[in-house]
Amino acid sequence: MGNGTSIGRVRALGSAHSGAHHWLSQRYTAIGNLVLGLWLVFSLVGLKQYDFATVHDWAARPVPATCLALLVISSFWHARLGLQVVVEDYLSNEANRVGGMILLNLAVVAGSVFGLFCILRIALGAN
Repeated sequence: MGNGTSIGRVRALGSAHSGAHHWLSQRYTAIGNLVLGLWLVFSLVGLKQYDFATVHDWAARPVPATCLALLVISSFWHARLGLQVVVEDYLSNEANRVGGMILLNLAVVAGSVFGLFCILRIALGAN
């Protein structure tokens, strides 16, 4: 028992035991994005005005700044997990796959660091 499906045993294809963590991480980040995205929508709807000063003052407060930072981290991590599957599935050459993963990781790190830097600047009082 526990050796996969019948056809998998015949073809010697069993579980690789590595996809469950990736799948769960993608689901957890999706739930986090949903919760934080709803928080963002309802928080913005609750503002009196939508001018720069009002939104800037709102984003400079500790709770919104923390939630925005969590949203940036969760969104970029979720995007990385999803695009990792695309890179692994559709790039057949090993060198292309490694290069694609390197570019993907660089883009995710650069985007998330930029987003966190912007939030930190706003939270620390920069105009």
